[in-house]
Amino acid sequence: MSEPRGALEGPVEIVGTGLLGTSIALALRRAGLEVLLSDESADHLRTASGLGAGRPAAPEDRPQLVVVAVPPDHLGPVIRRALELTEAYGAVVTDVGSVKSGPLLEVKDVAGVERYVGSHPMAGSERSGPLAASAALFDGRPWALTPHEGSRPEAVELVEALVRLCGGVPVRMSPVEHDRAVARTSHIPHLLAALAAGRLADAPTDHLALTGQGVRDVTRVAAGDPVLYGQIVSANSEAVLDLLTEVRDRLDAVIDAVGAADRDALEVVLQEGVAGTQAIPGKHGGPTRPTRSVFVSVPDHPGELARLFADAGASEVNIEDVHIDHDPGRPVGLVELVVDEESAEHLLTSLESRGWVTHR
Repeated sequence: MSEPRGALEGPVEIVGTGLLGTSIALALRRAGLEVLLSDESADHLRTASGLGAGRPAAPEDRPQLVVVAVPPDHLGPVIRRALELTEAYGAVVTDVGSVKSGPLLEVKDVAGVERYVGSHPMAGSERSGPLAASAALFDGRPWALTPHEGSRPEAVELVEALVRLCGGVPVRMSPVEHDRAVARTSHIPHLLAALAAGRLADAPTDHLALTGQGVRDVTRVAAGDPVLYGQIVSANSEAVLDLLTEVRDRLDAVIDAVGAADRDALEVVLQEGVAGTQAIPGKHGGPTRPTRSVFVSVPDHPGELARLFADAGASEVNIEDVHIDHDPGRPVGLVELVVDEESAEHLLTSLESRGWVTHR
């Protein structure tokens, strides 16, 4: 059996041509590598090939790297099969599943497991399938590398090369620590978003007429595929249960505080929320900086957003983030421009001088 090479030269086989698999394929094609595609779904395979993501894999192909991008329930068996099929020529195998401990447990006794290195790009979309894919999906996004104790250094280097070619930022951690991290930063937020969004499904129409940007922000990820996220959460049940118990305890504290009209106790919980938002890494992974939102009414006509951004650019104020809230009662949108706190007044004055209606 040959040794894994440290430089990623290709070809790379992508097993599973959904959103992540096709996006990785497109990113690798962008980098000039040969990409082989395989999928049990002939429609997905045909679509991904038609998008220019690569060509269908053939039995005689010998990929340098195999990327398994299948749903969580199938990760273990597909990783095992990839290791077995490539044993003769020593291809490295990785996967991009949302949970790492379970698949590793399923393949730890497979010959060649030293060629396996788990990984997980922290990027995605509420949409699914190859038509939702993008070569830019991973640009600047964290991508966890989770080598196990037996992973060969050369295999780890090859998977890290994959991450960098796709535009991701590699972050190394153990499979167990990864699962705890994603339970905290992804799985619990998704479940809480689903609970909040579920309270809207049967709400009276006049209640929904008061919908604002806040509820959209809180519930956005709840639009994801329920079957897929059900697999993800159940595959990480131990870590998720630990955190759900903590959330339940804090929810009980909120219920008690609201029931007793205890503002002090309620403020404690709300302050915990403020502290949590401040703990989230800021721009480019650095510390958070004080920001302020500038709200601008924008008519719902072609070219208005472009005009707003041009006028904001003329003020020489850097826009840190943008949100758009559509007013259900008027043909305008409320655009929130998030800027450095010290620049907000200058931006307001500059936009108002150009005829924009702003809200402080």
